[in-house]
Amino acid sequence: MDQPRVLIFTTPTCAFCNMAKKYFRQRGVRFTEVDVSRDAAAARDMVRRSGQQGVPVIDIGGKIVVGFDRPKIDRLLGLR
Repeated sequence: MDQPRVLIFTTPTCAFCNMAKKYFRQRGVRFTEVDVSRDAAAARDMVRRSGQQGVPVIDIGGKIVVGFDRPKIDRLLGLR
């Protein structure tokens, strides 16, 4: 089964962002990282998708996860 596209909106100082990226790497999940502190257009895109400003916001195949919600991430990625 193909993995859905994973996009993670982060900032360099966000501890939960780093935890999420580390978790993805441990689980072999490919992801694209967008640093919203350096990219105002990406920050607006993140707010449009999630309705809020906090990071991380993780887009898994078009479904939004706000924060490092591991059970929801696992469910959306089909991880056990």
